[in-house]
Amino acid sequence: MDTIMLIVIDGLIFAAWLFLISSGLTLVYGVLRILNLAHGSFYALGAYTAAWLVLRVMRQGTWPYGSYLLLLGAALAVGLLIGPLVERGILRWLYGRDPAVPLLATYALFLILEDVIKLIWGVNPYYAYKPYTLLGQIQIGDISYPAYNILVLLIALLSGIALWLFVGHTRFGHLVTAVTCDSEISSAMGVNVGGVFIVAFTLGTVLAALGGAFTAPMISVVPGISVEVIVLTFAVVVIGGLGSLPGAALGSLIVGMVRATAVHLAPEMELFTIYLVMAAVLLARPHGLLARTEERRI
Repeated sequence: MDTIMLIVIDGLIFAAWLFLISSGLTLVYGVLRILNLAHGSFYALGAYTAAWLVLRVMRQGTWPYGSYLLLLGAALAVGLLIGPLVERGILRWLYGRDPAVPLLATYALFLILEDVIKLIWGVNPYYAYKPYTLLGQIQIGDISYPAYNILVLLIALLSGIALWLFVGHTRFGHLVTAVTCDSEISSAMGVNVGGVFIVAFTLGTVLAALGGAFTAPMISVVPGISVEVIVLTFAVVVIGGLGSLPGAALGSLIVGMVRATAVHLAPEMELFTIYLVMAAVLLARPHGLLARTEERRI
C-alpha cells in the first residue's frame, strides 16, 4: 500500500509540474499555430533568474519566506520581458508561412538562449534549496513528504483553473477563440489580432518561466535543463493533443503516473515507458487524445 500511495503522490506532483509548463506550450500552439522549440529556454531562464535572486537574498539574511515572492517575481519578470520581445521581434514576421519556418526560427532561438544563459550565469550549478527545505515535511499516511512539492501541485492547480477561466469565461478568451478559428475574419471584424497574439504568447512564456522558477529550489540549476523539459512537454502535448488545454492536463496526468510507476517498479524503464505510451497513443489517435477538430480551407 505504501508503494501504491508513493506512486500516486509522485505521479500527481510530476503531472502538476508537467502541466504547468506544457499548458504554456499548447496555449501558444493553439492560438499562434507555432510549435515553440524555445519554450524550454524560457523555463531555464525562469529557473536561473529565480535561483540567482534567492541566493542573493538568502545571503543577506532577510525574511526567508519572502523567497517565495522572489520565485513568483522572477517568473513574471522573465515572461513579461521575453514574451513580447520574442513575439514582436521574431514571430510576427513568420505568421502564415510554412510551419517549418517558425519551427526552425524557434529552434535557432533555443540555441541562442542556451548560450546567453551561459554568458550571464556561467556553467557552474546554482543550488537555491532554501525555499524547498523551509516548509519542512508533511505526513501523508505513513509517508513523510516535502511540503514544497505539495506547494508546486497547488500552484499548478491554481494556474490551470485561472487559465481555464481566463480563456473560457472572459471577453479576451472569446477573442482568443475567434482568432484561433479564423484570424483573417477576426481582423476584418475589428479584433486586434496582433494584441491577442502578444498576450497569448506572453502568457505561455510566463507559465514556462513559472515552472522553471518553482522548480529551481528542487534541482541543481545547470546548463541543459531546458532540453529534458522540452522533450517531456512535447510528449505531453502530443499525447493530449496539440492546442488542447484539457489535453495538456490529461497528457500530464498520464505521463506523470506512467513515470512514477516506472520509477518505483522498474527504474531502468523510466524514459522508455513514456515514449512507449506516446507511440501507442499516436498509433491509435494520430492527433492526440483530446485534439480539437480543425477546419481545412479549400
